[in-house]
Amino acid sequence: MKTIKGPAIFLAQFVDDKAPFNTLDGMCKWVSDLGYKGIQIPTWEHFLIDLDLAVESQVYCDELKGKINQYGLEITELSTHLQGQLVAVHPAYDIMFDNFAPKELKNNPKGRTEWAIETVKKAAVASRRLDLNAHATFSGALLWHTWHPWPQRPPGLVEMGFAELAKRWLPILDVFEDNGVDICYEIHPGEDLHDGVTFERFYDATQQHNRVKILYDPSHFVLQQLDYLSYIDHYHEFIKAFHVKDSEFNPTGKKGAFGGYEDWQNRAGRYRSIGDGQIDFKAIFSKLTEYGCDVWAVMEWECCIKSPEQGAKEGAEFIQKHIIQTTDKKFDDFAGAKLDEKKLKSILNLK
Repeated sequence: MKTIKGPAIFLAQFVDDKAPFNTLDGMCKWVSDLGYKGIQIPTWEHFLIDLDLAVESQVYCDELKGKINQYGLEITELSTHLQGQLVAVHPAYDIMFDNFAPKELKNNPKGRTEWAIETVKKAAVASRRLDLNAHATFSGALLWHTWHPWPQRPPGLVEMGFAELAKRWLPILDVFEDNGVDICYEIHPGEDLHDGVTFERFYDATQQHNRVKILYDPSHFVLQQLDYLSYIDHYHEFIKAFHVKDSEFNPTGKKGAFGGYEDWQNRAGRYRSIGDGQIDFKAIFSKLTEYGCDVWAVMEWECCIKSPEQGAKEGAEFIQKHIIQTTDKKFDDFAGAKLDEKKLKSILNLK
């Protein structure tokens, strides 16, 4: 067993143009004062990390770590969720996902993909320089528009889609292997890796690459009506990152999993601040601890009701309460007795 590290927080949803959310020092002091011990850094926010400089300079990385450590914090992982998304984009989503690309690459899908691949590779080198062993990202999607099989998918389409996805990721995965860092794909609706079956398809398509791992976020499984606890039983050996985010699913006679194109507040499945939804986090923390998953518990705020500031404040307390300090003692040790082989045989009535 292994004690989960935390509490930590993903900074992406808190970035703002107002203090303290517009500087690294401001955000570090804010989360430290709330009781957090780690931060997951979105690499697309240049005021938090200069990824290009991190690749080139160990001095910069040491200074960045030092600054963060001064607030009693550690970096848990770097995140390339937005850039990873752009590794594979179906043309149906080109216009919307162009928002994640640099201005000079908008309306240039090929150039956008090449940029995304190279950017995620940079995150591998930066992670090594920062002494990190896990990285958080999205897989992107070539097949998502076909997830509901109507019209019927032609034979071989899914296999071709995952083969292409693996082809794009394999050069990235090899760079992560060279740098000793795991890629933890957040299993997420909208991505080709959105459940257990699709993770296995991708894993096999990469020839079971050593660095293909999972960022476990149970909130996405509730919206899919997938058993998020048995998921841990199946994939605990791959879980190397953990988002603590809550959600709920309340279907009615008018709407269910598909959501009716409603906004988040009016959907049957919606994300909530941790502790406000339906997820059994006591069971999750127990399973992850029992399986020895070496992860940070990283709070991610996405709630359609509660403010991010309140969610962050409550999140630190919630995670701290759920972290299990593992024991090396057995509760019935007090009743034990030293036995020799003769006594053991006697108990079993052996001669």
